[in-house]
Amino acid sequence: MRLKNVKNASTIIKKSSFIVLNPQDYKGKWSDFFKNENPIDIEIGMGKGDFIIEMAKQNPNVNYVGIEMYDSVIVRALQKLENEKLTNLKLIRMDANLINEVFYKEVNTIYLNFSDPWPKKRHEKRRLTSYEFLKKYDDVFKGLKKIFQKTDNIGLFAYSIESLSTYGYVLKNVTLDLYNNMIEGNVQTEYEKKFKSKNVKICRLEAYKK
Repeated sequence: MRLKNVKNASTIIKKSSFIVLNPQDYKGKWSDFFKNENPIDIEIGMGKGDFIIEMAKQNPNVNYVGIEMYDSVIVRALQKLENEKLTNLKLIRMDANLINEVFYKEVNTIYLNFSDPWPKKRHEKRRLTSYEFLKKYDDVFKGLKKIFQKTDNIGLFAYSIESLSTYGYVLKNVTLDLYNNMIEGNVQTEYEKKFKSKNVKICRLEAYKK
């Protein structure tokens, strides 16, 4: 998800109290960072932040970390946080490939919302439910592994079902049309709101692995 460059984006990011500039320093120590033992949930590819900000508001006893690689996108989330005082939310500007350099055996749930489908076969390794990423996640999770995915891309969804199942995940609450099979407590992303207004069907699944 690319946006036009935001003027002074890097400066805005560096000055924000919601941004963690040196996340590798907290690998294996995020509970110390948050100063509590609450569960830690992460969203990879958080976009402009609608989902993770609302989740943090609704669940004060869960710590949230949003990951986004584009400066101009993460700044949009920071703009929404200007008047918020959420102590259970932090954002990291980084490539998802570095995920297991930042977390170790401490994540409760990974959210993958409307990720880039990378439809070409040669780009398969970039899909966030590819074998390469699932292997990285192994080192990230604490206890039961939980991945929740939403997407409008049926090709990516089919790929994810096969990939997750082959890797040993058990799938639950799988739907090809979220709004005809509404999940209680569903929190919308900015993309989701747009797709819903245009009657685009949204796929969703939950994946669990011991």
